[in-house]
Amino acid sequence: MFTVRCLSRGLSFARPAFQARPLSIQGNRFYSTNKVALFKGNKNQNGNYTVTFIEGDGIGPEISKSVKDIFAAAKTPIEWESVDVTPILKDGKTTIPDEAISSVKKNLVALKGPLATPIGKGHVSLNLTLRRTFNLFANVRPCRSIAGYKTAYDDVDTILIRENTEGEYSGIEHEVVEGVVQSIKLITREASERVLRFAFQHAEAIGQKEVRAVHKATIMKMSDGLFLSTAKEVAKDFPHIRFSAELLDNMTTNPNLYRDILLVMPNLYGDILSDMCAGLIGGLGLTPSGNIGDECSIFEAVHGSAPDIAGMDLANPTALLLSSVMMLQHMGLNSHADKIQKAIFDTLAEGRALTKDLGGSSTRSQFTQAVVSRL
Repeated sequence: MFTVRCLSRGLSFARPAFQARPLSIQGNRFYSTNKVALFKGNKNQNGNYTVTFIEGDGIGPEISKSVKDIFAAAKTPIEWESVDVTPILKDGKTTIPDEAISSVKKNLVALKGPLATPIGKGHVSLNLTLRRTFNLFANVRPCRSIAGYKTAYDDVDTILIRENTEGEYSGIEHEVVEGVVQSIKLITREASERVLRFAFQHAEAIGQKEVRAVHKATIMKMSDGLFLSTAKEVAKDFPHIRFSAELLDNMTTNPNLYRDILLVMPNLYGDILSDMCAGLIGGLGLTPSGNIGDECSIFEAVHGSAPDIAGMDLANPTALLLSSVMMLQHMGLNSHADKIQKAIFDTLAEGRALTKDLGGSSTRSQFTQAVVSRL
C-alpha cells in the first residue's frame, strides 16, 4: 500500500460555490477503483532493491553523499545505480541519455538531486523532461511544521497533490500574428480522474479525512469546470472521505486553510501553492517531494543546485533526505523510513547541528553525522 507520514507526525506521503455542468463518468471510467501507482519493484540477487540515483548539479553530489551515508548507517536494503542525465538534443527535442531512461524503467524508482537546465543551449527544463519521459502524473508535496524550527505560522499540516502533465504547462503555444501569442491550457478528463483518484486513495492510505480540490472554475468554466466536475464524481467512490472545493484566490490569503487537509489541483496552481506552502514551514530546504507515475516514480529535492556554495560543505541535505524517506515509504520499507525520519527530526528539534540556512553554524558533514549518531 502506498502509505506515508510527514514531519512532526511523520511525512505524509496523503468559498463562492460554483456549479459546473455535471459529467456522467460513472459508467465510463478511465481508471478502475484499484490502487493507482503502486510500487512493483523486486529485490535483486543480493536481497536489496536497486534505486536509480540522479545526484544532480552544484550541491547535488554533496547532499547525495549524506543520503548514502545515512542509508548505510541505517542498514537500508538499497543499492544505488548512479546515472547521468546531462540533456541531449534528439531530432530537435530535449531528452536524456538512453542509459538513464533504461535505468529508471528497470528499477521503477529513482532519487534525484537538484538539476540546473543549461542556459542558452536550446534545452527545455530537465525536470519537465523527466516528468514527460516517465509520465509522472502526480507531484506529492507534504508540508508540515517541524518541531523545534519556529516560523511565522504554526501547525501547518497539509499535503499538496498536483496534476503534473497538462494544464498551462502543456507547452501548446504559438504566435497568432506578430506581437500576439496564444498559449493553450489543456485539461482532459482522463488525466484529471487519474490524479484525483490517486489523491483520494492517498488520503485513504494515510488516514486523511478531507480532500479539497483547488480551482478557478468561476472564470475557466470549461477547463477547471471539467476538473471540478470530475472531482465530484470521483468523490462518490470515497464516501468516508469528506470532499470540498475552494477557489485558488482564497487559498493564497488564509494560512488556516492548510491544516489537516489534502489539496489536489491542476498543474499551475500546484506549482504556485506548493512553493508557497514550503515558505510557511521554513522553505524549500525542508520540503520533500515525489513525482508519481503508473510505472516509475522519482523522488526529489525541489530546491536549486546552489552553485555558489558547491564543494564548500555548507549545503542542507534535509529536503533530499526527507524525499528519500518518502521513497522508502512508497517502496513499502516503512521500518527503515521511520528510523531515518525520526533521526532527522530529532536532530532538527535539538538544534545543535543545524546548517547555516536554518540559523545554525554546522557543516553538511556535521549535520549528517548528527543524524547518523541517532541511528
